[in-house]
Amino acid sequence: MRIIKYLFLLVGAVCVLSSCSKFSKVMKSKDYEYKLRMADQYFVKKKYRFAQQLYEDLFPVFKGSNKFEDIHYKFAYCAYYLKDYISAENLFKSFLEYFPNSAKAEEVDFMHAFCYFKQSPRPELDQTNTIKAMGQMQTFINTHPGSERNKEAQEIIAQCYNKMITKDYSSAELYYNLGQYKAAAISFSTLLNSYPDAPNADEFKLWVVKSYYKYASMSIPDKQNERYGQAIEEAQDFQDRFPESKLLKEAERYLTLSQNNLKTISQ
Repeated sequence: MRIIKYLFLLVGAVCVLSSCSKFSKVMKSKDYEYKLRMADQYFVKKKYRFAQQLYEDLFPVFKGSNKFEDIHYKFAYCAYYLKDYISAENLFKSFLEYFPNSAKAEEVDFMHAFCYFKQSPRPELDQTNTIKAMGQMQTFINTHPGSERNKEAQEIIAQCYNKMITKDYSSAELYYNLGQYKAAAISFSTLLNSYPDAPNADEFKLWVVKSYYKYASMSIPDKQNERYGQAIEEAQDFQDRFPESKLLKEAERYLTLSQNNLKTISQ
């Protein structure tokens, strides 16, 4: 078995060396039409690293020719398939600048926006690219109202929207878990104002109620009257805004607790 494994490794190494040697000869060639044919072959075979190097070398040679559009298009996709999304985004953008009336313009416009989405990180990290992805996808929808890609664009916007909610929700929840109840109440209020149409908007509001209640209960006696009043106000606002919510009884429980505590304080 070891001998067979060694033979496979040896054959693989020979193939890699042979491929690299052939590519080196192609790169050194001064026959640009030949290099272009080889670049296209590498692209079709998904050998994007080789294709990318050849297209890059041919970029200034064919610029302004009738072949430049296809070269630019494939060069951008090489970067995309190699997961170099920053370069791909720039190349898709420049393609649109060079060829705004291209038959591929709609596709490339979508890919330009999609590259921002591919750069969108985990929810706990900076979401600059997520915000850009949402904006670019909305611009795509507005620019191409009849596009078949609009459904996917809308789904991507929804994913980005949910990621933003997850990030802000986690930050607000952390304040609550650390016992920083006023900061938690403000953060959940901001979350609700930022995403009023979120499916769990009533949950955000309940957290506001709970946070103000906790803030009041942990306060010194002189401050409790005012702060329980804030909790009551938020609970009553919950009743007005989410009368059909499954969380209504929980909000009303905090309303009753706050009212009872105020009565105790007044006595």
